[in-house]
Amino acid sequence: MKYLHTMVRVTDLDESLDFYCNKLGLVEVDRMEVPAGRFTLVFLAAPGDESAQVELTWNWDHETYTGGRNFGHLAYAVDDIYAHCQRLMDAGVTINRPPRDGHMAFVRSPEGISIELLQAGEALPVQEPWASMQNTGEW
Repeated sequence: MKYLHTMVRVTDLDESLDFYCNKLGLVEVDRMEVPAGRFTLVFLAAPGDESAQVELTWNWDHETYTGGRNFGHLAYAVDDIYAHCQRLMDAGVTINRPPRDGHMAFVRSPEGISIELLQAGEALPVQEPWASMQNTGEW
């Protein structure tokens, strides 16, 4: 058995691609337009690692999705959690659970999916302003 991908339904493909690619740092590895089914599939992966993918499913006919929190979360290891979170904040992304411990943070996609960011390897030394930041919203 091999893990292939996680599917997330999105309501605005452009907004979601902006978040996942331009802000979070994933890259598009495949795209399928299915006119007969009226949907588009976009597969994303971390740069250089296509072994674990996120499939964004955009149904062309508008639907309202609820229960993003029930999904759980996606998790990605990052080389420098502080720099990654700063880059996300600079791009307008709310850090819902700041990396106070130098190890873990959470953000949310435009669709409300929790994204866990984990420091690759050992936790970084605790530093400000992260150590003093409070949680914002749900994560």
